[in-house]
Amino acid sequence: MALAAKVFLAVISVLLIVVVLLQSSKSPGLSGVIGGGAEQVMGKAKARGIDALLNKLTAIFATLFMVMAIVVAFFLK
Repeated sequence: MALAAKVFLAVISVLLIVVVLLQSSKSPGLSGVIGGGAEQVMGKAKARGIDALLNKLTAIFATLFMVMAIVVAFFLK
């Protein structure tokens, strides 16, 4: 049972990393400093489509990661 929990934790960890890396950046970076913050004023902050899905998946995988980390720690005790 402990081995299965460790494997599941590893899989969830990799999935969480992939989902976080696939998300688009929220900050405009250097181009925002030069060009100003017009995108934020015009309302481009709405999450649509794939961004909304990635946000939900991130929350789900993060929750699973925390729960599985507690379960694995319980088995190691």
